[in-house]
Amino acid sequence: MSGRHPAWVGLLLAAVALLGGCAGDDQGELQQWMAEQRGQVRPKVTPLSEPKQFVPQAYTQETSVDPFSQQRLASVLRQDAAPSAVNTGLIGPELARRKEPLEAFPLDAMSMVGSLRRGGSPVALVRVDNLIYQVRVGEHMGQNYGKVTKIDEAEVSLREIVQDGGGEWIERAASLQLQEKVK
Repeated sequence: MSGRHPAWVGLLLAAVALLGGCAGDDQGELQQWMAEQRGQVRPKVTPLSEPKQFVPQAYTQETSVDPFSQQRLASVLRQDAAPSAVNTGLIGPELARRKEPLEAFPLDAMSMVGSLRRGGSPVALVRVDNLIYQVRVGEHMGQNYGKVTKIDEAEVSLREIVQDGGGEWIERAASLQLQEKVK
């Protein structure tokens, strides 16, 4: 067994010497080929277009109303500071009371799924987020200060308080109708 080791070692050294010799010759050819390829490649750059000439424009709004005028700002602040009787009368009590659970959801996220009578008064069954709530006349629901005014078998009527385009608080009627399940 000890005689076989020198033969293997000799073969291994011969193979390493051959591979080393081959690698040395290929390196020179490879370097030459790389230099030729670098010499042949030309970058293709598209030329940039000339920038447009900037033409300044004259300011023509000197005679119009100055949006930063102190007088204009003072008049707007005076208007906002004087609350109208209608505004305070409608929204004041709504802001003073505690919010009810169904006021966290918009009306379009709710659906009426039924109604019943409890103690002689009508009760609407309203589904929100896969939970059923019992709603009575006088309770609040929706995000616009909606107060339930009437409950029928097929509809819940509400009075909402919303702002119009001028910032005034106004009442508007809204309703939630019975959603029948389609089979």
